[in-house]
Amino acid sequence: MKRGLTFLIAIVITATGFAAQNIDSSLFYFQKGLEEKKAKRYLVASDNFSKAIQLNAAYVDAYIEKGFANNEMRRTDAAKADFTKALELDPQNETVIKELTTIYFNYRQYQQALDMAQKCKTCIDKDRIIALCYFNMEDFGKAEKLLLALVNKNPEDAELTYTLASNYLAMGFEPKAITWYEKAVLVDASKSKWFFELGLLYSNTNNYKKAVIAYNKAAELGFIKGNDFNENLGFAYIYSSDFDNGARLLDDLISRRPGDKELIRDVATAFYDSKNYDKSLDYCQKLLEMDMKDGKALYQAGLCFQKKGMTEKGMQMCDKAIEMDPSLASLRSKKSLPGM
Repeated sequence: MKRGLTFLIAIVITATGFAAQNIDSSLFYFQKGLEEKKAKRYLVASDNFSKAIQLNAAYVDAYIEKGFANNEMRRTDAAKADFTKALELDPQNETVIKELTTIYFNYRQYQQALDMAQKCKTCIDKDRIIALCYFNMEDFGKAEKLLLALVNKNPEDAELTYTLASNYLAMGFEPKAITWYEKAVLVDASKSKWFFELGLLYSNTNNYKKAVIAYNKAAELGFIKGNDFNENLGFAYIYSSDFDNGARLLDDLISRRPGDKELIRDVATAFYDSKNYDKSLDYCQKLLEMDMKDGKALYQAGLCFQKKGMTEKGMQMCDKAIEMDPSLASLRSKKSLPGM
């Protein structure tokens, strides 16, 4: 019995010695890692932190420093794993919470970023991250309150001002969205996308003169003038009575999409709405040349003739259009255009 007890004590002493030796070795590799990290030899530093962790699996600081080293090497997945393990070992560690908040946000994992940010006591941009998380998670009501507070506190923050504008647009509040878009482009007049989106809002609210200015500013800043851009600008020109520029852009678009009847019909309608009945008739004629049985085009042409004072001729054309397409009969009492 005495020999057994002596043997057990020897085992405990040996194990304790090994543990102490491991801790000393772990600390050695940790210090070596810090030195290499300071010298910006991040790969070597990371390897040393890994050795420290192998000798002490609960070494929180080693996981944190390894995470920092991996971040410097842009090995973000590895850094995320390091910080996550550190958080498991020390759930209240502010450094870890702060780093994971940033990583989750940059990964667009907004719910996780939100959870981290709400726990973070030292995050300088905590409220900003929370607001942007709510916006990206489409919780626009919560985002609005936070964004308003942040923008009122720092009106020179163009990104937040733009986000608030986008938030109001997503909520369906176009007038408020326009107000904040205008403020955003005043603070930062270098974003072509912002001017284009503002142009769309002006168009949607029938403020076509401002839309033209915004679209052209977007183009000046490098926004790609593709078909969609030229279509929006072309219609804005027409509705702001700049018929030459509007026709130039839209005619070019029609030549690119020669079979797009609805585009031609929309152009005819735009000129009709702008009281340019001769130009509207030109596009009605294009539609009828494509299809002589296009009742909608004939009906629209009839309305144009009536507006030009040729009432009888116009009414006859509308009657003929209704014979071709009886569904147009409901438009007679409304005196409206097909599809309007």
